[in-house]
Amino acid sequence: MPKIYDNIENHLTKGLNETLELSKRTDFCVGYFNLRGWKEVADKIDSLSGATVVEGKNDVHRICRLLVGMQKMPIDILRDYFSKDEDYIIDQAEAVKLKKRLAQEFKDQLTIGTPTEADEKALRKLSQQMKDKKVVVKLHLRYTLHAKLYLAYSDDKRVPVVGFLGSSNLTLAGLAKQGELNIDVMDQDAAIKLATWFDDRWKDRWCIDITEELIEIIDNSWAADRLVSPFHIYLKIAYHLSREARAGINEFKLPKVFQKELLEFQQKAVLVAAHHLHKRDGVVIGDVVGLGKTITATALAKLFEDDFFLETLIICPKNLVEMWEDYAHKYQLRAKVISQSKVQTTLPNLRRYRLVVIDESHNLRNDQGSRYRAIKSYLEENDSKVILLSATPYNKTYLDLSNQLRLFISDDKDLGISPERYIESIGGQVQFTSQHTETFIRSIKAFEKSHFSEDWRELMRLYLVRRTRSFIKNNYAETDPTNGRKFLTFADGSKSYFPDRIPKRVEYVFDPKDPKDQYAKLYSTKVVDIINDLELPRYGLQQYLNEKPLIKPTKDEEQIMQNFSRAGRRLMGFCRTNLFKRLESSGYSFLLSLSRHILRNYVFVYAAQNHLPIPIGKNISQNLDDYMEDSDTDKDGEENHLKLILKEETYLQKAKELYTLFASDSYKNRFDWIRSEFFDNSLQQNLINDSKEIIKILNIGKDWNPDEDRQLNALHDLLTKTHSKEKVLVFTQFADTAYYLTEQLKKRGITQIESVTGDDENPTGLAQRFSVLS
Repeated sequence: MPKIYDNIENHLTKGLNETLELSKRTDFCVGYFNLRGWKEVADKIDSLSGATVVEGKNDVHRICRLLVGMQKMPIDILRDYFSKDEDYIIDQAEAVKLKKRLAQEFKDQLTIGTPTEADEKALRKLSQQMKDKKVVVKLHLRYTLHAKLYLAYSDDKRVPVVGFLGSSNLTLAGLAKQGELNIDVMDQDAAIKLATWFDDRWKDRWCIDITEELIEIIDNSWAADRLVSPFHIYLKIAYHLSREARAGINEFKLPKVFQKELLEFQQKAVLVAAHHLHKRDGVVIGDVVGLGKTITATALAKLFEDDFFLETLIICPKNLVEMWEDYAHKYQLRAKVISQSKVQTTLPNLRRYRLVVIDESHNLRNDQGSRYRAIKSYLEENDSKVILLSATPYNKTYLDLSNQLRLFISDDKDLGISPERYIESIGGQVQFTSQHTETFIRSIKAFEKSHFSEDWRELMRLYLVRRTRSFIKNNYAETDPTNGRKFLTFADGSKSYFPDRIPKRVEYVFDPKDPKDQYAKLYSTKVVDIINDLELPRYGLQQYLNEKPLIKPTKDEEQIMQNFSRAGRRLMGFCRTNLFKRLESSGYSFLLSLSRHILRNYVFVYAAQNHLPIPIGKNISQNLDDYMEDSDTDKDGEENHLKLILKEETYLQKAKELYTLFASDSYKNRFDWIRSEFFDNSLQQNLINDSKEIIKILNIGKDWNPDEDRQLNALHDLLTKTHSKEKVLVFTQFADTAYYLTEQLKKRGITQIESVTGDDENPTGLAQRFSVLS
């Protein structure tokens, strides 16, 4: 009676290996062959001595013959059934095609799962066995063969052939794991007939030897029995990482007008960006400052205008409008330029532009801002492709990146990749699905769950084109043999050398014992403690809302209250940090900001005392990103050079004047207005208490004397002594500091000086004046 092997009571692996121990050679015929499953029989194959078999007219020494039946997927079987008649005969071309297809299938096998040491050992052994002719593998192509037959040949005269017949393929699951149904065939008449059946198919014309292909597949995989040099690993990584760049360079051609004007690294940036833009509808050009993002974006827009007949809308900060209009005119773009400050009123009625350039896109990091919503709505309605420009696309959180990408990426879009590092950290895809039931695993929302930089680098690889000066210097610059310096060559043949950046420190010390040392006073523990203890109620208005107000809010007021909740303590902490930053920038700027802060506090107090609506700055209630840019956001309506006020009564009088200005037609729309009745009395009290504490700091610095400003004096010496014959750029974070430095340096006799801030109408013209050779 035959013995049943079902992998439950009896495992086929054990029965087959026990039989092979007594055998000289073996034949396997399976519908499916898993390379990693070979480890179940590999050791026993090595112990076989082999025997001579007749194949055609030749006697050949064989140890193991493996016939793969080319099992097909159900869809392939159905397609073949309806497309081929009964008399169909395979030809040479299809045989080659099927052979390549199976080779690819074997390659794909090796990319699945994490390799183990046992897998690697078994694959190396299989490769060596095929090289030593111990194992020969053929592919049966004449028709689909689903047979699962294992034959073992020995010198036993009573039972020279033992067969195993059933459902098990040559895989780990088929031989040992999953439930199967197999029997041994000990009856010699049946066994010999099975051996003849195998020989007939092995010798078939359309049974093709694929041994060499399998050797090559294994030897070029992770299982290869050889060391790969780090250099070749690096080349392979570089090849795959540069795939997108190579595609862009091959797909697109730069417009003629830019082929001479752009440097090589800029040309490559345009072509790579074109690939991203065409394939994914959006691209971020994030080159560092000074590498030509503007002209790169212009060339990219021109390319899409020429190739796809698009027209361009350019959205930029108001002080860059003139610059962009000059670029559009010079390069004949079919473009319209509008200021970011006007998008809420302009975009809803604007005709369709299929290509939109957004300069300084980091200003749109907040997806709840009114400008953000206006731009996103326009892009969605017009199905526009988007070019984002920003030297600093990422500031504080990864959401800065995703919010900008969300301008053109919908929540449910399949990105083709997942946040693998995050998924791994929580236990795999099953855990991700259970924890984030409404989030598609390959969406931008999935990436927003991750705090791993590896995930975000992989995401930005699809959308970001960014180079640094060091990258350009190392990859595109030439070396001057006379001095060894790196340079770039412009279209007119002139050379631009990379400056040697040598950081030097200019020191000015504080002396706490010197009564004239103004900075020592402001950096005292007392000042730090006062700032840290401030309640800052204007930046945490939610906690002052009446739980049961006597009046009903309008829809606008409800939205304002929701925005209070979103801002929360985030702004309060940032306000403290911002004050310390101003102190670091300039003592004068710090004092001026404190005085302005008190005045705005008393505007709230005045409104509350007189039961008037409170003007909430939109940068706090809506456009948080405007506030986060560290600009002078508290100065709406005030003059740049507000004198320090030390009396509460004066602040209250000034607050009345300022409130009247805010409520006028010229300023009213700059604010969101909410009735003061929605707030409890503690708001007014904390505003007054904060103001009293800040006045203490103003009294410490009330006698600010620019002549004793050690920071200013150090800068003056730098400009008049150290670099008196050179052009000097001074960067500062705050407009107040820029105005103060300019005014004071002019008073000291430096006349060739000008300040430029975001409020200037034409910063490009001032930059051109600075850059002209003198």
